[in-house]
Amino acid sequence: MKFYIVIPAHNEASYIGLTLQSLASQTLLPKKVIVVNDNSTDETKNIIDEFEKKHQWLTVLTITSSNKHLPGSKIINAFYKGFNSLDDDYDVICKFDADLIFPDNYLETLAKHFNKDKKIGMASGYCYVEKNNKWEREKITGKKHIRGALKAYRKDCFIEIGKLKNDMGWDTIDELLAKFYNWEIVLDDNLIVKHLKPTGQNYGKQARFMHGEAMYKMRYGIILTFIVGVFNGLKRKSFATFNNFVYGYFKAKRAKLEPFITEKQGRFVRQERWKDFRDKIGL
Repeated sequence: MKFYIVIPAHNEASYIGLTLQSLASQTLLPKKVIVVNDNSTDETKNIIDEFEKKHQWLTVLTITSSNKHLPGSKIINAFYKGFNSLDDDYDVICKFDADLIFPDNYLETLAKHFNKDKKIGMASGYCYVEKNNKWEREKITGKKHIRGALKAYRKDCFIEIGKLKNDMGWDTIDELLAKFYNWEIVLDDNLIVKHLKPTGQNYGKQARFMHGEAMYKMRYGIILTFIVGVFNGLKRKSFATFNNFVYGYFKAKRAKLEPFITEKQGRFVRQERWKDFRDKIGL
C-alpha cells in the first residue's frame, strides 16, 4: 500500500526532526513525503534538507505565505501546495503535522486496517500530550474524532468528499462527509502518537470568531450552534467562548458566506451532530 504524506511546517525546528525520524523508522516506509516549509524563519528548512539527503522518499517544498497562524486556511493552503506537486499514484494520502512522533508500526497498522475492509475511508491512532511527565490522550475532542494533526484518507474517499475544505472546520466536515458517503472511520487505541505542541497555542485573537463561522458554513443552524457554544463555554469556563461562537455564526450569516456543503449534506450533518450531543449527555 502506497502512502503519500504532506507535512505543512512553519517554524517547527524544535520538532520536525523528531517527526521525520519517526517516519524514517517505520516498518512500512512511506512512498513519498513532502514537507512544505511555509515561510519559516528558524532552522526548519536546514533540518529538513539534512533528512532529504538521506531519504529518497522525502522532498522539501519552500513557499512564502502570511505569518498569521489562522486555523484552517494557512495549513490547508500549505497542504495543497504539497499535494498538487505530487502525482496520483497513491493508495492513501496523509496530512500530518510537523510536531508528532509516530510509533514504528504506525503506517503498517493503518495499511492493515485499509486492506482489511475496503469501506474504511479514514484511519488513525490517537494524539497524546505530556502532562506531569506522563503521556495522556489529548482530550480537546472526543474519542471518535480523528485529530486534524494526523489525517489519513483512502484515495477514493478523499476524492469523493471533495478533498479538504480550505477553512476552519475542515477536520470535522471531512469525517461527516465521509460518513455521508458511507465510508467507515477507524481509530486504533493501540496507536499512540506523541503530540509535542499543544493544539491551537499559536492561534491569535483574529481566530476567535472562526468556530462560529465554520458552524455556519457546515449548516449547523443557530440552535445547534448555540448549544455547542454553551457546551464549549462551560467546558472552558469562559462566557467569551460562547459569545464568540454565536457572534461568529451571525457574522458569517450577515456576510452571506458560501456553505461548505449542500442542503442535503447539511441535514445529514445536523442529524449526526445532534446524535453526538445526545450521546455526550447520555440521552
